[in-house]
Amino acid sequence: MNTTTLRTSMDIRIADTRVEMGRLAASDIADALRKGLQQKSHLRIVLAAAPSQSEMLSALIAKPYIDWSRITAFHMDEYVGLPSDAPQRFGNWLRKVIFDRVPFAAYHLIEPGDDPAAASRQYASKLAEAPIDFVLLGIGANGHLAFNDPPANLEDPLAVKEVELDEICRQQQVDDDCFATISDVPRKAISLTVPTLLSGQRLFCCVPGANKSAAVKAMVEYPISGEWPATALRTHPHCTIYLDRESSARLNR
Repeated sequence: MNTTTLRTSMDIRIADTRVEMGRLAASDIADALRKGLQQKSHLRIVLAAAPSQSEMLSALIAKPYIDWSRITAFHMDEYVGLPSDAPQRFGNWLRKVIFDRVPFAAYHLIEPGDDPAAASRQYASKLAEAPIDFVLLGIGANGHLAFNDPPANLEDPLAVKEVELDEICRQQQVDDDCFATISDVPRKAISLTVPTLLSGQRLFCCVPGANKSAAVKAMVEYPISGEWPATALRTHPHCTIYLDRESSARLNR
């Protein structure tokens, strides 16, 4: 595997391909989980649900010597208004990809129901029961973190909230083959806020693909701003970014 470490204010690792990127990230995450479980009896992690995370999650669940029975999982966003059995729901995607494939101590799904505000408060309460150890995330084509589309509040006082999805974000869901047309994509979702995501002790961010190259350039090189929410990752002391050749193509080397 050929990888490059980019020397910037961020810890950025670049692999040749999307698959290699996933394997590289999974290896680092597995090491962190094992070390964390040596130091603590239980870990709490937050996972993104998106095709950009598929290669990493597939490689991660194949890693040996991870005691998943001592790990509790959360996810970071969910559509409002989709049926509970809709395959596009992120909780259902995560069930298929990882939650039903390894023996977590528990996993907590966001269930918007008929009262997204109440669901947000309930999920925030679960998250607040103990610190978050690791966050496994990506960024959107518009630079969003979870569903915090620009202009995002990087100092949001809420932990979880209902949000309105912008057109770039909704189109990305079509481009990722999650929905047939943009009219099928819900306009609202529940999302962990930027401060909640940054509260994790360590962050691991996988961003493959040419459609993310502009957002990657902004994340690394533009001023920290809610106009490009992913720039907030530069404020975190322990965030590792994983890119492939395509997503890193616009970076100054």
